[in-house]
Amino acid sequence: MTTHKTGLFTALAALLLLTLMACKTPQATLPKDNIKATLPTVTADTVTNVHVWRDFFKDPALCALIDTALNNNQDLKITLQEMAIAKSAITAKRGQMLPTVTANATIGVSKVGRYTSEGAGNVGTELTPGHNIPTVIPDIAPNLQLDWSIDLWKQLNSSKRAAVERYLATAEGQRTLKSQLVADIAENYYALVALDNKLNITLKYIELQKKAVQIARIQKEADADTQLAVEKFEAELAKASANEYQLRQSITETENSLNLLLGRYPTPIKRDKDALDHQSLPTLQAIPARLLLQRPDILRAEHELQAAKWDVEAARRAFLPSLNLSATLGLDAFSPKYLLRLPESVAFGVLGGLTAPLINKKAIQTNFDQANAMQLEALYNYDKALLTAYSDMSTLQSRAHNLSQYQALKNKQVQSLTRAVTAAQQLYAYNRATYLEVLDSEREQLDCQTELIDTQLQQISTLIDAYRGFFY
Repeated sequence: MTTHKTGLFTALAALLLLTLMACKTPQATLPKDNIKATLPTVTADTVTNVHVWRDFFKDPALCALIDTALNNNQDLKITLQEMAIAKSAITAKRGQMLPTVTANATIGVSKVGRYTSEGAGNVGTELTPGHNIPTVIPDIAPNLQLDWSIDLWKQLNSSKRAAVERYLATAEGQRTLKSQLVADIAENYYALVALDNKLNITLKYIELQKKAVQIARIQKEADADTQLAVEKFEAELAKASANEYQLRQSITETENSLNLLLGRYPTPIKRDKDALDHQSLPTLQAIPARLLLQRPDILRAEHELQAAKWDVEAARRAFLPSLNLSATLGLDAFSPKYLLRLPESVAFGVLGGLTAPLINKKAIQTNFDQANAMQLEALYNYDKALLTAYSDMSTLQSRAHNLSQYQALKNKQVQSLTRAVTAAQQLYAYNRATYLEVLDSEREQLDCQTELIDTQLQQISTLIDAYRGFFY
């Protein structure tokens, strides 16, 4: 008997030793974020806060379009459903941490062999006074069953925290998309206004060329010029007229693109055609690091990184033993009339189990390796988002400064060319200038006016791009 107990204790000790050996967990990579730690601080004048889009844009027509887009845009509606999916994942992870209770009702019959220990024991045994145990025994057993995987090592809690971080990442993704949508609406709106201005300039240029053709014909009839001058002016008129239809097509395409962002079929866009000249957008200032870190795209990458870290913790704790508890409580009888005879018909059972992986850990090791690699990937994505945001901001600040200087010089060029065109036309009327000088002056004026509109549009786009991440 003593030898038997010693062998039992030895087996239990060996099993305990194997269990302790199985509890060894791998070490995860501890990522160090040097990019965030070395983020430069801006020493120049910076903004203290970023205005919401409704305070940023003052054009009533543009604000109405943005409101329409925020209500109708399909991509924005898709992200709302993605948020609902992410939120349900949190509820699912939280539910895994709680015990589950199920109701069962089983009805069956059983018959044991006569020449078995149980069958032989049933012969002549009374189940109730005057009634022997039948050969075929019914069994009716309604019961409640409780199953609980106790989160002994916080593995389920780590999975829940990862789900929470992913929900927050999805929420930041929704804010990112909303901000990008507002910026895209504004850029398309001002691009449409710029095309209107170009069309207006082109129409004026067409009228100018029509007058030039008439003057050239008069000069020819007076033998002051040749048919070549007439042909040159008519060719320039045809070229300008062709450009008119190109601009009208571009306006239609831009309107359709804008309507697509608005989530509606092609419809004429109401707009202030003088918005480029009357726009009252704030000036571009440096955005400090603390505000840059609050951009929703960067916050999304940060939450994805935190989720990946919790995934690593959950995968690491899968190497530890798990504790499961199961309990049943119900009634059990061979006949319905005995079910309510309490407490004789009461049946219950409790079972607890501690399980740990011993051999062939490839599956959980692979899950851990994948989680560890995805953690590093999330870190690199976060660093990339941070570097891109800071680099873009530096580029946009430089562009805004240079475009401001460029526009000032272009304004001077337009003024000079306007005077040059007037002088050339007057000189040509008195046969003091050639038709080529007139054409060159008018073309330069048209090109310069077009470039000035493009510069104004680039300035607005630069400002919008700088605050693109904050329109939520």
